[in-house]
Amino acid sequence: MKFITRMSIATLALASYGISVAEAPAGYYSSLNGKSEGELKTAVYNLVHNFTRVSSYSALPSYFQKTDVYPESRRWWDMYSDIPFYAPSFSGLNSEHSFPKSWWGGSQTVGAYVDLNHLYPSERAANTAKSNYPLGEVDRTRALKFENGVCYVGTPARGQGGGASYVFEPNEEYKGDFARTYFYMATCYQDLTWKYKYMVDQNLYPTLTPWAVNLLLKWHREDPVSEKETDRNEEVYKIQGNRNPFIDMPELAEYIWGTKKGNSFTPGGVIVEPVGDPELVAPTVGMELQFGQVAEGKTATAKVFVKSKNVQKSIYVSIYSGDKDMFTTPMSTIPSTLTNSDDGYWLTVTYRPSALGQHTSRILFDYGGPSLGMSLRGECLPVPSLTACTATAPTDIQPDRYTANWTAPEGEVIDYYMVTRTRYVGGNSYEEKLPAEESHLEITGFDESDSEAYYVESVRLETYSPKSNVVFVDHSGITGVEAIEPLIVRGYNGFMRIDVAAPQTGCRIYDTSGRELRVIDTIDFNLDIEMPAGVYIITTDQHPTPVKAVVR
Repeated sequence: MKFITRMSIATLALASYGISVAEAPAGYYSSLNGKSEGELKTAVYNLVHNFTRVSSYSALPSYFQKTDVYPESRRWWDMYSDIPFYAPSFSGLNSEHSFPKSWWGGSQTVGAYVDLNHLYPSERAANTAKSNYPLGEVDRTRALKFENGVCYVGTPARGQGGGASYVFEPNEEYKGDFARTYFYMATCYQDLTWKYKYMVDQNLYPTLTPWAVNLLLKWHREDPVSEKETDRNEEVYKIQGNRNPFIDMPELAEYIWGTKKGNSFTPGGVIVEPVGDPELVAPTVGMELQFGQVAEGKTATAKVFVKSKNVQKSIYVSIYSGDKDMFTTPMSTIPSTLTNSDDGYWLTVTYRPSALGQHTSRILFDYGGPSLGMSLRGECLPVPSLTACTATAPTDIQPDRYTANWTAPEGEVIDYYMVTRTRYVGGNSYEEKLPAEESHLEITGFDESDSEAYYVESVRLETYSPKSNVVFVDHSGITGVEAIEPLIVRGYNGFMRIDVAAPQTGCRIYDTSGRELRVIDTIDFNLDIEMPAGVYIITTDQHPTPVKAVVR
């Protein structure tokens, strides 16, 4: 049972005539007046793509308590399963990127990585099964890959999937929720470079592919905006300072992609003239900046988006009350020429705790109109002690991809994993760092490598565990998982560099005929060895799997 309150028929009727149904601030959507199609979509992009970002991925569960908990209980509102989980515990759940992060390459520097407009709590098994598959309708005549009575993963119905082997189909009651989420993401991040194009094309308009437009509009129409969505939209606005316009104005999707394409759009059917009085557009009343948990001796930073209209003097910024000495900003005034501009201004706030425990303060913005204050919150914890993970054999090895796997010590709290992938191409090695939230990660581009290797570290409060063992993969399968310690060798002009995470003994260097050229008793950290040009094979007692290096 979902306990969802849907909009009334009368409200839906108003929406069909272009009347805004959610209480956005007066004038919030005035920049959309008179625009259509691609120009309208870009106007929405300009309105929503700058927002105050959540300080860290690990802080998301604290925000979810405001956005994704049933109002009549402390049960998490999980759109992926009907298993009851209760806040504040987040055990058994993941912070799910409903619009897969791998589609833009997974970079943590992209705003989408911590954008609450598409992040939801999800039961772990359902989250894992969803993977990075596109939305879609599952072909029920074929065997399902996953189902739990709420959502399904399986072969896409004809004409869907965009080339993906499987699609994710949510419950009927949430299909509109996901559609409006994807409308937002395809607009707010229309300028990203896409690594996967199951549902998106590399353009500013329409961004969504034709089959994706048809599917999402269908779900959007059949499952109208719910009270859950409008309430959540308000809470996200209080946190980030931006909104999902497709929840506030369901008719907007029709003007951009649907039946009203080509028609000029006016929010609520009425042109709203801009107000000439000084106004602080962002941040907004009720917003709070949470820094999450920080390890002792470390700092955390967050950026607040500051945007104004018609402000004639500098905006004064001050931090006051509570633990004010633990929060700082680089400036006490922001010129109004910056905040009045189309791009606004990003103000950095730093949390530098000087003691363990929870800390709070407030930041004040004074601009000549009603001053606005934001709460600042952070918690300082002892530096965690982490144990090394164990890298295990890769699975699903294909010509262009494979899945890296590992196990983590039981009972340890972590924020995420960092997978270090080394690609061996033509005698050279290339290293890449890839974040992961589960104990596995699909690695693509394998067809561009001769062979590869990976090791894993767990991360908690930006503290890294010791490195795992190294697993080697080539196109015939696994070449070795027996390495206890990682060994990385790089060839340069006239020398090779051997990198180890911990001391290794019995280092042996061979030529390609197998002739032993040199023995080094112990390597402590990084060692540069002069060698003539050639191809060499290196092993150690702790790393019996051979590593190749080319010296030029």
